[in-house]
Amino acid sequence: MNQERVFKVVMGPHVSEKAAMAAESNQVVFKVAVDATKLEVKNAVEKIFDVKVEGVRVVNVKGKCKMNRYGQVRKPSWKKAYVSLAEGQDIDFAAAE
Repeated sequence: MNQERVFKVVMGPHVSEKAAMAAESNQVVFKVAVDATKLEVKNAVEKIFDVKVEGVRVVNVKGKCKMNRYGQVRKPSWKKAYVSLAEGQDIDFAAAE
């Protein structure tokens, strides 16, 4: 995987209550590209954050239907990945520069 693709696969961390509960079991949740595979996500996280990844679970999130003054619109669908880190590994987003 080339260097450009590495930074296009992982878009950023996904912050939610469920993601905070997953962090207790040594997992990190990321928003990823819609066309990303598990292997691409694993390689990208290992290269960007210099950690050892044990496993990746990928979830397709369907876009919600919302109402606005023009009628009903559909938010875009997106993909998130639950990345299990090896024992002793950690990603600290607060200390990132």
